[in-house]
Amino acid sequence: MASKFHVKRGDEVVVIAGSHKGKSGKVLEILPAKQRVRVEGVAMMKRHVKKSQENPNGAIVEREGSVHVSNLQHQATFAASKKRVAKAPAQA
Repeated sequence: MASKFHVKRGDEVVVIAGSHKGKSGKVLEILPAKQRVRVEGVAMMKRHVKKSQENPNGAIVEREGSVHVSNLQHQATFAASKKRVAKAPAQA
């Protein structure tokens, strides 16, 4: 049975927990077997690439790693949460 997540490809999300907390980006891919998501510009990792037509000398490429789906929240929900609402200055 397919898993159902609160985010889908193309959504703008914010990482709310973990080592990448506070970063935001667009959902690129969902990995349902591992309950993880790839987010643009978040959890960057280096990968060594073999020689090929695209990389004649090989290369070290930076790619997005994955973040657990429970550590993500929609950008709009995050911005509207009570924690983010600016507090009014105290009246004297």
